[in-house]
Amino acid sequence: MLRRISRLFVIKTRWEAFMIIYALALGAVERGSAYLTRFPGFGGKLLFLACTGAVFMAGAKILDCLKFEQAQQEAAAREATTASEAEQIRGATADSA
Repeated sequence: MLRRISRLFVIKTRWEAFMIIYALALGAVERGSAYLTRFPGFGGKLLFLACTGAVFMAGAKILDCLKFEQAQQEAAAREATTASEAEQIRGATADSA
């Protein structure tokens, strides 16, 4: 049961990643606007930029990790098909001998 619940928190597609990045951006802009009202002037603008810059870095990391995991799954699938093809060839040569 715990495994089924934990699967809800795994990002599987790029669409899910973009939705999470969008939610992060909304929160960052909200927090940045609070900084602008609390710290008027240059300091508030710097804090606002820091909030939005963190979203850019987090979004890039999420998308990069997603691409890496997909490439890793494709490599594992290719390896599995290569191993099964090799097994079929070995079985065919053993049958003919």
